[in-house]
Amino acid sequence: MANRLADETSPYLLQHKDNPVDWYAWGEEAFAKARAEDKPIFLSVGYSSCHWCHVMERESFENDQIAALMNEHFINIKVDREERPDVDSIYMTVLQAMTRSGGWPMSIFLTPDRRPFYAGTYFPPDERGGMPAFPRVLASIAEAYKDRRNEVLTTSNQIVDHLKAQTEARVSVQPLTRDPLSLAFRELATTFDNEHGGFGQAPKFPQPMICEFLLRYWFSSRDEKALQMVELTLSKMARGGMYDQIGGGFHRYSTDELWLVPHFEKMLYDNAQLAQLYLHAWQATGKQCYRRIVEQVLSYVEREMLDPQGGFYSAQDADTEGEEGRFFVWEPAEIDDLLGEEAGRIVRAFYDVTDAPNFEGRNILWAPSSDEEVAAELGLTLGELDTALEAARAKLLAARDQRVRPGRDDKVLTSWNALMLKAFAEAGAALSQPSYLNIARRNAEFILSALAQDGRLLRTWKATADGSGQSKLKGYLEDYALLVDALLSLYEATFEPRWLSQARFLADTMTELFHDPDKGVFFDTGSDHEQLLVRPRDLSDNAMPSGGSAAATALLRLAVFTGNREYERYAVSSLRSVQEYLSAAPSGLANWLCALDFYLSTPKEIVIIGPRQNPATQALLQAASTCYLPNRVIAGADTGQERLESPLLEGRGMIDDRPTAFVCENYACELPVTSASALTKQLGFG
Repeated sequence: MANRLADETSPYLLQHKDNPVDWYAWGEEAFAKARAEDKPIFLSVGYSSCHWCHVMERESFENDQIAALMNEHFINIKVDREERPDVDSIYMTVLQAMTRSGGWPMSIFLTPDRRPFYAGTYFPPDERGGMPAFPRVLASIAEAYKDRRNEVLTTSNQIVDHLKAQTEARVSVQPLTRDPLSLAFRELATTFDNEHGGFGQAPKFPQPMICEFLLRYWFSSRDEKALQMVELTLSKMARGGMYDQIGGGFHRYSTDELWLVPHFEKMLYDNAQLAQLYLHAWQATGKQCYRRIVEQVLSYVEREMLDPQGGFYSAQDADTEGEEGRFFVWEPAEIDDLLGEEAGRIVRAFYDVTDAPNFEGRNILWAPSSDEEVAAELGLTLGELDTALEAARAKLLAARDQRVRPGRDDKVLTSWNALMLKAFAEAGAALSQPSYLNIARRNAEFILSALAQDGRLLRTWKATADGSGQSKLKGYLEDYALLVDALLSLYEATFEPRWLSQARFLADTMTELFHDPDKGVFFDTGSDHEQLLVRPRDLSDNAMPSGGSAAATALLRLAVFTGNREYERYAVSSLRSVQEYLSAAPSGLANWLCALDFYLSTPKEIVIIGPRQNPATQALLQAASTCYLPNRVIAGADTGQERLESPLLEGRGMIDDRPTAFVCENYACELPVTSASALTKQLGFG
């Protein structure tokens, strides 16, 4: 018989609907039950593509004896961390403070008023590897709560005091300078892996925001070491097993320093940020290998992660048929049977497929040798090798699609969609791909209709059986900030005024809901949000930009578009609140560093006036979009459309009835130009 989670929309919660555990979703019903029965709460936080979450479910939550113990002594709450980043953030801070580590599944024990007093992650069903058995943990916690209540309450009060201290805002009055940027670069260089790319030892995460900062640092300082760090990392990741060599898209992270063996889940936010990063690397270097990755990643997303209504799904699972990675790995004979002897020989040589498998008896495809080395070994030209591989990949992909597919988390999250919207918009403009822009437009229209209600953004949407959909949960700071930023990029790519208008409306709503004027900072939850232990304010740029750094970025850009310096004031106050941490912990504040770089630069203001479909207008837009200019905005107006009020567009018109570009800094402009080559030269690339 299904439990209460059967009424939820989260795929993760629905995975647990048939557990014998008497699960509750996060909400007052569970809290009231805990108070009425004077029982502690067991809070389990995870997400649908989490491998160890699945393991703990199979071992413990599906075990009748363990479930009976949970039901007898606890009120059990299951939370999808992707739907509720506020709950996840608060209790992850607790977990890290109590155990010096973090991760999922997250297992937290709370008093009925939601105060934490014990924390852990995965617990096995029996003693294993130095970890206590979950039944023993449950029994010990239940005994402590019953017989040593004062100790429990003392611990919980200490933890809550720690939480409150963590969210205190300290806004510096010191002027913002470029010193943290150079100090951050030097700190990052000390942890860089000069052989394999990336930072630190295994496991290795892609960390696109760090590479974005390094690209910016290279652009402003011309320190070639910064660019070399980015290029080595991007090359190794793209040739590694962490990248899906057949279907495109990046897995979550590499378990080794070589980028060979991944944790096989695929996350929308990773692929959105990496598509942008590889696009920027192509803009900076002109190397086609980076452009190819952009196109393959976006092709994967369009093929496998795009809802018919326009939203992007959240994730794909790591496991298939109970085995991690089974969907993605190969045997040599399987490749030969599909491709034939000669094509099989080429594929096996290129992707290092041997009779000595590299992953649990099978082969993860990766490309450790250069194209030139493999072509020489096989006696082929580079063109012949590329043609053979392209044909082979199509056949292998078609064959792989016949396998049992990994589970897919088909909920749609506003902030994650905004990241992918931005990727499609930027790539559509830079690569002159109208299909990318159409996907971006549809996604923006979808978010602004399905995920907005009474002027308020919502967090999550999922299709329902009748073909419509259900949206719920009030949006967070990251939802607003990342969507504002994405809509600005969509405006830059299309010159359609509606996107800039929507960005301004959302930014104004964001400042009203999330900014605390007394403290001068943004909080992650709105003023209309439910009351939690603390009002969360997560400063760290982890797998995604923090809400605060995303808000600073979006508002700085919007200030240039609109001339409204109030937006800049909000952003600068936010930057000052993290100023003391920027150079000390750059790996966790990389997007803040990018925002600081934008603020301290003199952003180029590129204005293009002309009929949007005129080839000359298109050429000017492509010239502006193709260059790597991290600190710039592009504004434009179609001569046949109504213009928005913007200081960038005032008094601007075509010269001699020809589409015209203006390049300005601080609203002071160079002479207008009408050719793409002249514009490229003015931008410093001619």
